[in-house]
Formats: sequence, structure tokens, C-alpha cells
Amino acid sequence: MMTTADMALKFDPIYRAIGERFVKDPVAFGEAFARAWFKLLHRDMGPKSNYAAGDYKDASYTWQDPIPAAKTPSADQVSKATAALKASGLSNAQMVEVSWASAATFRGSDNRGGANGARIRLAPQRAWAVNNPALLDKVLPIYEKISADTGMSIADVIVLAGSVAIEASSGATVPFAGGRSDARQADTDADSFAYLELRADAFRNYVEKEFAVSPEEMMLDKAQLLGLTPVELTVLIGGMRALGISRTGEGVWSTTGKLDNGWFKTLLSMDVKWEKTGPNSYVAKNRLTGAAVRTATRIDLVFGSNSELRAIAEVYAQDDNNAKFVRDFVAAWTKVMNADRFDLR
Repeated sequence: MMTTADMALKFDPIYRAIGERFVKDPVAFGEAFARAWFKLLHRDMGPKSNYAAGDYKDASYTWQDPIPAAKTPSADQVSKATAALKASGLSNAQMVEVSWASAATFRGSDNRGGANGARIRLAPQRAWAVNNPALLDKVLPIYEKISADTGMSIADVIVLAGSVAIEASSGATVPFAGGRSDARQADTDADSFAYLELRADAFRNYVEKEFAVSPEEMMLDKAQLLGLTPVELTVLIGGMRALGISRTGEGVWSTTGKLDNGWFKTLLSMDVKWEKTGPNSYVAKNRLTGAAVRTATRIDLVFGSNSELRAIAEVYAQDDNNAKFVRDFVAAWTKVMNADRFDLR
């Protein structure tokens, strides 16, 4: 007896040709089986540098998302790149958004994605709607020039830019661990990477369309893929909005671009009443005058309605907790930027 899958190997013209080739060359069949089995068992281990020991061929495969060997930039290189970023004319929000877009692809489920490799400049990530291609077209050429002038990798420049922007908007010191390298398009499986595309990213207040699950549920899924705790999730959302990061423009309630806990204070204000204006949109109206004051999404407001997230938001909204908020935001941000730096663990 045979199943329909078995029969397909006999009657499908493409599968049959493969089968006939293996019948004539059992050695090639054994090699192909070994490669496929190896891929099956190691697909979720990330780059081959994560392999601790074992009997395997010294070969690189595209499915391992190979990246050339990296060199740690010198203090002088970092200093020159920092100065160039400050003089680039880019806003803090632009630098933060591109840094996040590069790093946020990381998935702890299979150790793929992340900022290392700077694949945001390659297909398919360069064209993803969530990554704001128009912004990338403006920012990446500047980063490429800084990379060429300083000798730092583009991947390191992208991450450093986020650190520079956060320091400028907060006065805090943001740790930077250089040592990333730039992947090649030839070593990037575009079809495979397409599955990493974010259809929704709460941190950038982006939802491509309506889905069967709510935006806030998708937010939790992405948070766990990044390995974030509820506290880290909360500080990152509040900090990103304070810095002006929102693809819809909703949820940004300050024009200063300063990294502080003001977003949480505004979120928890009882001076307004929120009214739904769309599937994912709300407007706040003054309780006394009825005037529209600000807008938000479901993602923003869940930090005021969910009991656990609200409790965290209330802690950071306290007048004497601004320093704690900035410190915790920097720690969570650094964690995401280094999520794929397995060499640092």
C-alpha cells in the first residue's frame, strides 16, 4: 500500500526525476538525506557559531543565515561614528526607529533575525512596510557612508545610532557592544526571511490590517519572542512613544521627544474619557468640555486597562520614578539590541 504522498513521488514529474536520480546514485541520496536531517535538527540553533561540539562538516549553509567574521570597533572608530551621527541631520526618532526595525526581527524561538548582519538593508527586509522603506531610503545611505568613513560595520552603526539618539534625549549613558558584521545578499534566503516579516509591531504602533487576534495579543507574542518581561515590555512601549515612535501618529502625546515618564502620567490621567473611533483607534475627550485632546490605539490603552500592565504603568508614572524609568528603558533597549549577540552570552 502507498499513501498519496508516496504516489506523488512516482507520478509527479519533478519528484519522479529526483527519485530516478537517487535510484541511480545512492551515494548522492545518502549525502542529500544527511544534509536534510542535519538541517532539520539544527534549524533552531541560530548561526553555526552556536554549535558547541559534535561531528559535522565544516560547511556553511544559507539556512544558517551566515554572517562574515566580525571585528570589534576601536574606541576611536566608535567616537568618530558617534560624531558623524550627531552631525548627520537625522532626528533622534528616525535613528531610534531604524535601530529598532533592525533588531526587532529577532525570534528566540529559532534564534533567527536581529541586528547582526544588518539585513534590514537587504531584500526582503528593505521593502517590508513595517520597516518604513521611505525612511530606510533616507537613513541607510547616511549609515553606509559613516561605515565607509570609519571602518565600522553598517550593523554596528545602526545600533550605535539608537544609542546616540537615546543618550541625546535622556542624558543617560547607553551601553554599546560593537562587533557585528554585514551579511551579503547572496547569503540571505529571501523566501525564508519573508516569514520573519512583522505584520504588526506594537512598539512602533503598527498594524498592517485587522487580524483574527487583537493587536495587543500580537504584542504579547512579539514580546515573548524577544524574551521580554511584562516590565520590559511596558517601559519600551512608554519610552518609544515618548520618543515619538508611532507609525500611525497615535499614542504620541508629547512633542519634546524627551525620554521621560510623561507618557505614563498622560495615560493614567482621569481628566479625559476615551471613545472608540475605529477598529484600532480611540480619541480622548475632556470630561468637562468634550473637546478632543489626543488619540491612541488599543495597544496604547491596554496599559491603562489591563490590571497587570496598569500596575506597572502606575509605578513608572510616579513623580519620583523618572530616573528609574530611564534606567530600566535603557536596560530593556540594550537587551533587544544584543538579543542576537550570542558571543556576548
